[in-house]
Amino acid sequence: MIKNTNFPKLDMGSPQTLRGKSVAIIGGTGGIGRALSKHFAAYQAKVIVVGQTFRDADVEGIEFIKADLSLMSEARRVAALLPVETLDMLIFTTGIFAAPKRQGTAEGLERDMAVSYLNRLVIMREIAERLGSENTTKTRVFIMGYPGSGKMGTLGDLNAENHYRPMEVHMNTVAGNEIMVLDGANNHKNISVFGLNPGLIKTNIRSNFLGGNKLLFRLLETIIGIFTSTAEQYAKVITPLLISPQLDDYSGTLFNNKCRAIKPSKGIIDSHHMQLFINQSWSLIDAASKKQK
Repeated sequence: MIKNTNFPKLDMGSPQTLRGKSVAIIGGTGGIGRALSKHFAAYQAKVIVVGQTFRDADVEGIEFIKADLSLMSEARRVAALLPVETLDMLIFTTGIFAAPKRQGTAEGLERDMAVSYLNRLVIMREIAERLGSENTTKTRVFIMGYPGSGKMGTLGDLNAENHYRPMEVHMNTVAGNEIMVLDGANNHKNISVFGLNPGLIKTNIRSNFLGGNKLLFRLLETIIGIFTSTAEQYAKVITPLLISPQLDDYSGTLFNNKCRAIKPSKGIIDSHHMQLFINQSWSLIDAASKKQK
């Protein structure tokens, strides 16, 4: 990643200002999303988490919406349930890695694309114009992935129906999420949109990539845990950036795990490429919707 040396140093916000804030975390039942939800709730934010398995019913301040985010129909249902008009912050963290062999959803989508990217695209389109409409300040949207990694995506086969390589498929989701940030900042002036690259963190996101090999997964995560931050540590580091009083002036910016701005991937900022990627993404979503009917 290339540090953007021209970006000004932001004043970090105090976690105390989270008190009373309304936050939704899509994918907040595990990994980084769960760490953020518990950290925010500890400072008395009102948090809604969306996911499949809720483990924090005993934590005051966290509400739960159960959803299978591999399905676009579920993404639309979630969009209708969220109190988006009063949200102060919306964070997308849900994601997996592509499996060794292609996995398809009930709607005919490659599973990693559906879980790690396409459901986010659906939710954003459904709620973008209503986000924060009853607030006096802009809603901040944070899209977590690996922006700035130089991946443009494989146009023409985003659903990996013709050619399947797990890492290439996952890099399509990386490109899609970065494009969501840049496109969102350009087209939704009523909100502020940012990309987050947490780097390598010990979570369960890689379990699918290893094909269910629990022993290998535990070994890998143990090694990762020795040299990298935990999800809880990342949550504490990144929170002051998320609530920086100056942040709204820099919608469209991408940040690494040290709260430093990074440059977009070369080639992705091309408006023609972004539009092609988004159009092909929506073609997949539309086909999935028809299949469900």
